[in-house]
Amino acid sequence: MKTTLAHKIFDLTGKVAIVTGSTRGIGKVIAEGLAHRGVKLTICGTQLPEAEKTAKIIQDAGGEAIAIQADVTKRQDCANLINQTVAYYNQLDIMVCNAGINTIKPALSLLEAEWDAIIDVDLKGYFNCAQLAAQHMIQQGTGGSIIMNSSIASVVGIPGVAAYTAAKGGVNQLVRTLAIEWAAHGIRVNAIAPGYMENIMEGSKANYPDLATQEQLIKTFIPMNRRGKLEELVGPVVFLASEAASYVTGSILMVDGACSAM
Repeated sequence: MKTTLAHKIFDLTGKVAIVTGSTRGIGKVIAEGLAHRGVKLTICGTQLPEAEKTAKIIQDAGGEAIAIQADVTKRQDCANLINQTVAYYNQLDIMVCNAGINTIKPALSLLEAEWDAIIDVDLKGYFNCAQLAAQHMIQQGTGGSIIMNSSIASVVGIPGVAAYTAAKGGVNQLVRTLAIEWAAHGIRVNAIAPGYMENIMEGSKANYPDLATQEQLIKTFIPMNRRGKLEELVGPVVFLASEAASYVTGSILMVDGACSAM
């Protein structure tokens, strides 16, 4: 009986999810992980051919996925993303806001255009997708789960990423506020906050003398003494998307090897 109950509360079979920025990196791994658990996916990226490649990987593995091009900074693209997903699957249960960019540069030399680009993708883009998804979930009448990809940079200061830390700090507060506003509609809003992962997102490579020096420096901040594996983010997302987290909303789940606990 216990095994059956545990299986049931984590079961996502037949649910429909959108994962933004799922053509590579963290988003791709999350999408594939959800597909392995029976979730029907919409793969989203700024380049349709790349989204189609990820969708085909899921399809070839026996899952169900469609590909849609969308720039999350553009409101109409986000609306099309939601509408096309619902038109195809006739429902939307899980929205994973993941698309992100970064630039490593001292705050004194950060350009206005660089600041705007990061805030637009990493914060405005999250709100666009979350709001439009929530509007449909309310109309659908079955609630839903919205999961945002935050960062350890949302809770600790990291030199060289002023815009990124501002965006991710904003994501955390957005999660808390939306969780309060949408709780009555059965919509849960949470975030995962990865620490230093094996994936290094585009624009995030610092100018250390060599990779070994960079890795050694990073490991001094991580009690587990290693970067996280991308696959280690799948479990937290599955948990937050499932009935196992039915009373969890407004939470920022740190997935960082205790880095933020130091």
